[in-house]
Amino acid sequence: MIQFPKPTLEQFFRTYAITNFAVSKDEQRLIFNANLNGKMNLWAMDLPDTFPYLFAQQDQSSSFIQFDPNNHYVLSGFDQDGDENHQIYALPREGGLPQPLITGRSGDKFFFAHLSEDGKRLYYMTSAGNESFLNTHVRNVEDGSDNLIHTGQGGLTQLAAVSTTEKEFVYLKSFANTYVTGFVKTDDQEYTLTPDPEKVHVTFDPVFVDDATIYFVTDYESEYGYVAKFDIVTKQFSPVVELDHESVQTINYNKKEHALFMLTEDGVKDNLYRYDLKKEHTEKLNLPVDVISQLHVAESGSLYVLGISATIPSNIYQSNDAMTWKRLTNNTVLGVGKEAMVEPDVVSYESFDGMKIEALLFKASPDNDNGHTIFWPHGGPQAAERKTFRSMFQCFLNRGYSIFAPNFRGSTGYGSSFVKLVEQDWGEGPRLDCVAGIEWLFEKGITDRDKLFLVGGSYGGYMTLLLHGRHPEYFKACVDIFGPSDLFTFVGSVPEHWKPIMDRWIGDPELDKERFIKDSPVTYLESMTRPMLVIQGAKDPRVVKAESDQIVAKLQEKGRDVEYFVMEDEGHGFSKKENEINAYTRMIDFLDQHR
Repeated sequence: MIQFPKPTLEQFFRTYAITNFAVSKDEQRLIFNANLNGKMNLWAMDLPDTFPYLFAQQDQSSSFIQFDPNNHYVLSGFDQDGDENHQIYALPREGGLPQPLITGRSGDKFFFAHLSEDGKRLYYMTSAGNESFLNTHVRNVEDGSDNLIHTGQGGLTQLAAVSTTEKEFVYLKSFANTYVTGFVKTDDQEYTLTPDPEKVHVTFDPVFVDDATIYFVTDYESEYGYVAKFDIVTKQFSPVVELDHESVQTINYNKKEHALFMLTEDGVKDNLYRYDLKKEHTEKLNLPVDVISQLHVAESGSLYVLGISATIPSNIYQSNDAMTWKRLTNNTVLGVGKEAMVEPDVVSYESFDGMKIEALLFKASPDNDNGHTIFWPHGGPQAAERKTFRSMFQCFLNRGYSIFAPNFRGSTGYGSSFVKLVEQDWGEGPRLDCVAGIEWLFEKGITDRDKLFLVGGSYGGYMTLLLHGRHPEYFKACVDIFGPSDLFTFVGSVPEHWKPIMDRWIGDPELDKERFIKDSPVTYLESMTRPMLVIQGAKDPRVVKAESDQIVAKLQEKGRDVEYFVMEDEGHGFSKKENEINAYTRMIDFLDQHR
């Protein structure tokens, strides 16, 4: 019998990323954004054939894909090496090289909003002339004429829905991740979608079912997101669909069935429902995987989803009856079957103040366990660790590392109040939730006190730095992936359109000076004594390179063991496969070295 070696690190990372997709009106073509050839490009399938072919060569991430309703052209948005300065491009119907359509000066951003039913008018938002709040324009794609139709003010303002007559417009205004109001603008009059916009709540995903009726998602006066309705004629708001302890995340309207399809967040997984608007009946449907990142409802009633599970990478699925699903893409781990990977246990523990914290525990198989555990604080922070495939997780599990990922306060999926607990408290409550989780690992005998590593990215990178500085005794070594190191410099370096939400999200550096000092990792340089690997994208617009530069330099001045890996052509993440493999090879080598 031929003996084969265990899978290599590279095998786990030879999966490809699929970030978004679009389906033509006639459902004969599907286009998706993926790094099949090592860099992000647009790929297509001519359905029912599911063999992908290169549709657009750009070597950059796509922020959106939009078919012209008449199938004459395709629109997409691209940035440059992760800088998130998106521009809008056009492609002929058969694909090719993207041609600039709406672009500007260096640093300007252009965000797609809506394409008219005849494909002649393109609505978009831009930072040009209004960096903080954005302006909304309409561009005639035939003659190139362009008109400003709304000036954002007071909060980040985005066009979210347009009626078929193009006389009614729904805008969303963001003051924080947990405070987003909505209003409809018609005949120069504005009407808020919810009764009291001064109350802190979110409003998103509006859809017109006719020119006078808007359905949308909100958590107005509720712990969980639900579907509500606004009647433009009567100016009346009314709740429509509320689910017990599940938050509606997105809605899609199907005119043919006169039904709403609703994706909900239920802790670490998603659910799908169909709501019949005539019968006012809600029906739970099947999903092919645990977590869905995009849902598309075709005019025919067919459903398309982009989804993922802990042991299944991102794939696109299609269903004609919303019950049985066909996988259109075949994204798998090279040479490793689902059964050879690890499903997480959903566990919970009590934090310092008695609050229940849910977490995912990935246990290395007994015949492969090296005895060490990786503590993973997720990014966001207003996000959550869910049942999603991470090449890093399954690779490290295959190497014998167990992984513990807590959904500390501020995580989504556990109610509006829970999400808000991280606001203006980045470094106290969430940190103590993490400490309680670490102690729980020890108490349950899951890991020993001398066998714990700390790894995190983005906010998780910030928490990695903070835990390292305030609780170094817990960890053997730490890996920070583009994490903020100083709250004072971080709040001033984020993109301009983020700045309006920073006061509510983190605080004011002058008014909250003492808390900023207490919650900034750089305050605790003296106790950052463990070996550390820092990974950073040079073009990261969210956590700029200076955040990593400064803490690495200060620790190196103190003679600490710090490795620094900078990717010159990456932003806030990994868009290029070779960079991703390089970064995680360094990471696994670093952990193995310090075991």
